[in-house]
Amino acid sequence: MSLVTLADVLQPALRGGYAVAGLVALGWEDMRAFVAAAEAEQCPVILQAGPGCRAHTPLPVLGAMFRHLAESAGTPVVAHLDHGYSLAECRQAIDCGFTSLMFDGSRMPLNQNIDETAAIAELAHAAGLSCEGEIGFVGYAGGEGSAGTDPQEAARFACETNIDAMAISVGNVHLQQTTMSVGLDLTSIRAIEAVTKVPLVIHGGSGVPIDQRIFLSHHSNICKFNIGTELRMVFGNALRKAVNRDADRFDRIAILQETHEPVVEATRSILRALNRGTVEGR
Repeated sequence: MSLVTLADVLQPALRGGYAVAGLVALGWEDMRAFVAAAEAEQCPVILQAGPGCRAHTPLPVLGAMFRHLAESAGTPVVAHLDHGYSLAECRQAIDCGFTSLMFDGSRMPLNQNIDETAAIAELAHAAGLSCEGEIGFVGYAGGEGSAGTDPQEAARFACETNIDAMAISVGNVHLQQTTMSVGLDLTSIRAIEAVTKVPLVIHGGSGVPIDQRIFLSHHSNICKFNIGTELRMVFGNALRKAVNRDADRFDRIAILQETHEPVVEATRSILRALNRGTVEGR
């Protein structure tokens, strides 16, 4: 399969009643494992380069890695810029071969967010790419609090920006290391669904209870769950075990190879839940 856009994978998900995972990559080892998991499950996957990843690895390098993996994969792969904050950054992502842009204007006043997101969407569409926008700020565990999405503002935002996917704030939190006891606000999700048919996106998906992820994947317009922290924890634990297992080892390739299978298996479980409604042991 070749590299595809966000719309290419989310529109079938919206029609078919399932969701696609937006997996936040930090380096070659995890993005390679994500694609291997998607191939094993025979489902699409969205590789995401967020701000932390971009601070460590330049966009041209990330774009080349994403494209290489996609072009040799047996399943559709999206190369996605996650939380782009400027027109210049989005232009660079286009030049580097990304197929999808996520512009985050959620901290801006509504009118400014609409105007700037619409400009990014126009830029993306002119290049044959997709655009995701965010309305209602999604906060961070132990940091900034969330500002929930107002359904009427969401309806206006979706209509006036012409985006392909809309990230919403309905109780989700970035960087959540434990599962939320309450989960997402279903009433708010239904209110947003009632006023727009744009595919919806949940950032901070790691904190959403697995049963709710399964339910919403198949019984809502949420077509994309972003998963980062959950898989970073799997990678970190595997790396720690590999390092501690033999204090005399120094070859980083040999050490990092031991993270591959744990990340593949954890990713497969996530993909299976979103695509088929089943997880290990269910």
